[in-house]
Amino acid sequence: MPRSVNHVASKAKRTRILKLTRGYFGARKNVWTVAKNTWEKGLTYAYRDRRNKKRTFRALWIQRINAAARLNGMSYSQLMGALTKSGIEINRKVLADLAMNNPEAFKAIVDKVK
Repeated sequence: MPRSVNHVASKAKRTRILKLTRGYFGARKNVWTVAKNTWEKGLTYAYRDRRNKKRTFRALWIQRINAAARLNGMSYSQLMGALTKSGIEINRKVLADLAMNNPEAFKAIVDKVK
């Protein structure tokens, strides 16, 4: 009895992954084993960096708040402590946006907690 292989499905799987690796450099785009390894590694990086993105944005917001607070005569830690003490619940994302795009509103918040 002849050997049964499902070549249609296995070729489709290879084609799908090779299509996903289009645009990569050298053998990473057209050699099956290299392309598969590159694609799998890319999934690992994507998973990791979805978490790292949150860290980097928080760090960026803190830098922006700190710069704007220092222009208004406070440090970042003094501002955040004063916000907590005065009961103003505003997150870092919104504070950073105010600091960048609406400095007079940010100044009003700083003056309120001083």
